[in-house]
Amino acid sequence: MAFRKKLWQIAVFGGFSECLENSRRLYSTRVDLKKLRPMILKRIEKRAKDYPVRAMIPVAEEVLRARNVLIQGVSTLLQSFPVLTCKFCPEVFVGEKGHLIRTCYGYKRRAKNQVHEWVRGGLNDILVPVETFHLSNMFHSVINHNQRFDFDRIPAVVELCWQAGADPYAENLNSSSWKSEVDTNSVHGTESLSPDELTFVANSTLRAWETLRSRVEKLLLVYPAKVCKYCSEVHVGPSGHKARLCGVFKYESWRGAHFWTKAKVDDLVPPKIAWRRRPQDPLVLVNEGRGYYGRLPAVLELCTQGGAIVPTKYHCIMKVQGLSTPALTQ
Repeated sequence: MAFRKKLWQIAVFGGFSECLENSRRLYSTRVDLKKLRPMILKRIEKRAKDYPVRAMIPVAEEVLRARNVLIQGVSTLLQSFPVLTCKFCPEVFVGEKGHLIRTCYGYKRRAKNQVHEWVRGGLNDILVPVETFHLSNMFHSVINHNQRFDFDRIPAVVELCWQAGADPYAENLNSSSWKSEVDTNSVHGTESLSPDELTFVANSTLRAWETLRSRVEKLLLVYPAKVCKYCSEVHVGPSGHKARLCGVFKYESWRGAHFWTKAKVDDLVPPKIAWRRRPQDPLVLVNEGRGYYGRLPAVLELCTQGGAIVPTKYHCIMKVQGLSTPALTQ
């Protein structure tokens, strides 16, 4: 019985391996890569004619408008509500006085679980700037390392909308707010806003934030974008660039190449998560209750300070009805 089983395995798998070997020989002898390369390049050129997708142009324009409203709204709210940022790490807190939660890890993550040293924050601490290389078209040739200074760096969201067919120079899109750095002092008269006006600004800012993220998610379903697996570098296009800017490997004497993966909404529009103080929490958040406090994106926390109501999908991380200190055991 065992001998018959052995013969059957030899007949089946032996024939399969022989067939596989013949197929490999067939493809290896008949396929000429030199002739195949021009065909592939020609197909890529034809593919470029299908972009931009006309149905996505209104979506890209809506993204630019929402981004402008978001920047102006956050700049206005920053004049009325203080924002603090840590001097040694990216931690952010919306309030007059920072918390005492030990989550600071310093510049190079050498000192862990330290108390933050708070300084006054600005717009870039709430809306994290993510920049990328600006390409002339979606199917531009790959950028080499020695070409990294030949291309401008613009916000990744603007580059995505540009490739999607939106015109950032259009008057109705207000292209004056392209830059990642925006002077918050350029907004005048915010000190005299009434509570109702601040609530209106906060609600508009919240809607702009939700619109921006949802529409960027739609664009990423049509237009490819890449993000480095080990750092925050983003590239909008079908393939990443070859600029050696990733410094993840400490043993290298120079910066290495990026490891590209598919980008998501959080990579282009990162939500800066911040601790929030609830009515049942102490005036200053302490480290002992860090497992019970709620959290929220800093943009939405700033909007709640202005009177906006956060959507219910964020209630799970806000812990609205949660405890503020560990429950006492009986």
